[in-house]
Amino acid sequence: MNDTELSFFVEDLEFSLPLAESQLTRWLSALAAQHNHSLGALNYIFCSDEYLHGINLEYLDHDTYTDIITFDGSEEEGLLEGDIFISIERVQENASSFGVEFQQEWLRVMAHGLLHLCGFGDKSEQEAKTMREEEDKAIALFQSTGQ
Repeated sequence: MNDTELSFFVEDLEFSLPLAESQLTRWLSALAAQHNHSLGALNYIFCSDEYLHGINLEYLDHDTYTDIITFDGSEEEGLLEGDIFISIERVQENASSFGVEFQQEWLRVMAHGLLHLCGFGDKSEQEAKTMREEEDKAIALFQSTGQ
């Protein structure tokens, strides 16, 4: 399917994608396909902690900092559309806390948002465990498709 409209934006901070958009598109399309979905109009917006905190307050009424917020805009079954906001500052902090490279944590968080759109949750302990397993599979998939 060639209707993919995967876009990457940066808000209120200096950030350059560490990988080519073509690599990311190939990987995210393959990840969606593994879960019987395809990519439609999907936007990744990379921003600061404060920017994402403002979105969390305004739209979700949560006064917390987070690494990612996913808004599902899908209207057609099996077609992933929406906006995925990612705090680059939080990803950097988490990478340091987890003892992993920035790129690995960044990819994990990008996959996390897409997996939410595919229907995976992370509220319960079991859901969180499954989400983490799916994130690990997504990183392995990147290593086989994204290079």
